[in-house]
Amino acid sequence: MKLKDLVTYQNGAVVSRALVTVTAFAFDAGQGLSEHTAPYDALVIVIEGTVDVEISGKSHHLNEGDMIIMPANKPHALKAMTKFKMILIMVRAKHGD
Repeated sequence: MKLKDLVTYQNGAVVSRALVTVTAFAFDAGQGLSEHTAPYDALVIVIEGTVDVEISGKSHHLNEGDMIIMPANKPHALKAMTKFKMILIMVRAKHGD
């Protein structure tokens, strides 16, 4: 993918495109997100606490400072083992979009 191909010119217009979405989350212990899929890759960065992340049936235990990529269209779920904070970066730009 070439950077210049991410947006195209339109006569008399300014064109923009969101490349990533960044969201901060805070979960109480025992809370989580049920299994779901997303159309984009997502990077989880643990900023506090511990979490179990399940991706396609495989469990990953993450601690503060850890990160993991949840691939697009793969089922995933999260469960906070302690109070837990994370940054989620959803990569919205894919080749061919």
